[in-house]
Amino acid sequence: MMIEVDYRFPPGVDAQKQAKVIAVGQTAGTWDARFAHREATLSKHLGQVIAVKTEDNTGYSQAKVRFPEANVENDISSLLTMIFGKYSMAGAAKVVAVKLSENYGLLPKLGISGIRERLGVFNRPLIMAIFKPALGLSAQDHADILKQVAYAGLDIIKDDEILGDLDVAPTLERLKACRQVIDEIKQKTGRTILYAVNVTGSADKLLEKARLLVREGANALLLNVLPYGFSVLQALATDADINVPIFTHPALAGALCAAPDHGISYSVILGTFMAHGGADAVLYPAHYGSLPFDASEEAKIKNSLRDRNVFPVPSAGIHPGIVPQAIADYGDDVILNAGTGIMDHPDGAAAGVKAFFQALEKVERGESFELESLNDGALKRALQKWGKK
Repeated sequence: MMIEVDYRFPPGVDAQKQAKVIAVGQTAGTWDARFAHREATLSKHLGQVIAVKTEDNTGYSQAKVRFPEANVENDISSLLTMIFGKYSMAGAAKVVAVKLSENYGLLPKLGISGIRERLGVFNRPLIMAIFKPALGLSAQDHADILKQVAYAGLDIIKDDEILGDLDVAPTLERLKACRQVIDEIKQKTGRTILYAVNVTGSADKLLEKARLLVREGANALLLNVLPYGFSVLQALATDADINVPIFTHPALAGALCAAPDHGISYSVILGTFMAHGGADAVLYPAHYGSLPFDASEEAKIKNSLRDRNVFPVPSAGIHPGIVPQAIADYGDDVILNAGTGIMDHPDGAAAGVKAFFQALEKVERGESFELESLNDGALKRALQKWGKK
């Protein structure tokens, strides 16, 4: 099996030459007569330049390089090292696409179908909130917030990605406080609420911490994959004791992806690699949210994830006014993730959740989002605050 990688070079770079440098230098390298007896074996490890083309009217060019899958270890970390490791320091070049075989890496343990089954929700988008403020709340504060949004119908809540195992609200204390609310909701309404607890710590302790959290009742985990590494994601995803969905956060992605002529495209990092790395649901910016993001990259991420049963989670600036466009783009298989779009609703967090459900209902009925057509309710108050995208 082979791995195909597309590299994009800016004007002035000899794409044919650089592609050859990558194909050879990122694989077996060169050899002389001393290794002639090994030539057949060495040649099997060489990369190959498959195609080079110039983009119309831009001066940019792209090269497709094919790598032997036998050179890597069926994971994302060794793959990254091979396709762009040393060469990433060689000058202007960007990885814009990676094609992997269906069996490369991992499938999600639960993914779209498994998360829906655990929630018992099958025919609509899921609504997710983020605890806000991000830092400074006590464990009981978290539980109080969860109670408000859970009774309003929320499906999933997560820690903020910057919230670690801090003295103000240690991870296990947050979980225990919130678990009481989750159990209460289950008893009184029959509904399941997922709480994605942020897993942090040094590599030698993180995996055992995740196991402990699951033993203590965590029903979902959040991981900042890029700061901690894809190998940590894959270790969590393959651990039999961690039988809960893993939500991944895009923290640090801009450092790897945002430069136009360097790094790796967002669609590869947050789409292809997360989809083959064991994630169950992947957060990333929506192009109509609060962060600058390219709509075509977002569409590629969505497609890469869905092809492997991974939930897309467009985020960053999501509020009820965005719902019509989000549903047009995603349909039902999407998790709409809102921080301030729920927590900063003028009438409180519960109203923020209700506004999302009212928005979903209006979309389903094909009704207008114009303010004058709305009754004085949660959705109208949300649109007065955030507007309609």
